[in-house]
Amino acid sequence: MRRPSESAAAFVHVQGRREGRQRFLIVCEGEKTEPEYFDPYRASASVIQLDIRGAAGDPVRVVHKAQQEHAKAAHRREPYDQIWCVFDRDDVPPNRFNQALNEAAQLGFHVAYSNQAFELWYLLHFHFVNTAPTRRDYVAKLNALLPDGYAKNSRTLYPRLLDKQPTAIQFAQRLLALYPTPNPARDDPSTTVHLLIQQLNRFRL
Repeated sequence: MRRPSESAAAFVHVQGRREGRQRFLIVCEGEKTEPEYFDPYRASASVIQLDIRGAAGDPVRVVHKAQQEHAKAAHRREPYDQIWCVFDRDDVPPNRFNQALNEAAQLGFHVAYSNQAFELWYLLHFHFVNTAPTRRDYVAKLNALLPDGYAKNSRTLYPRLLDKQPTAIQFAQRLLALYPTPNPARDDPSTTVHLLIQQLNRFRL
């Protein structure tokens, strides 16, 4: 199975690349955790117009929500340059998870998934993780690593972790390399959140 969003050529959603301001749509399954993390890019990257939609539901609903928002933008003649779906494997059935990945690929959308949880991305800022923690383990480890503890819907995680972001990207890449034949629904732990981060960072001032 081809891992989503890895082709460099696939990062342009519309034909050709528009110069200047880049329009991103990020649709997240959660109401606050992921949207709060990505929100600082609105202010820190003036060459990006970033639209974030949260509380979309399970992975398939995330893709469908992205499709709806894409259609609205096309109707306004304001197409997005990149459309990203952000969701977790968590306890989603494998066939449902794979359905979301396949539908996103067919629509030309990019996927930033985490198996099992988005908190894996946070942990990778501190050390390499190649065993499968439980959801409770993620929280316990982050509480121990963060001086002020971990709050799931914190507005401050992005700035608190920013200086460690290069480490997280390196560890996420190293983790994916452990799965030469990708099966995202089974590859636990794994994440492609760094692919979205790298694209957002490309257009930061």
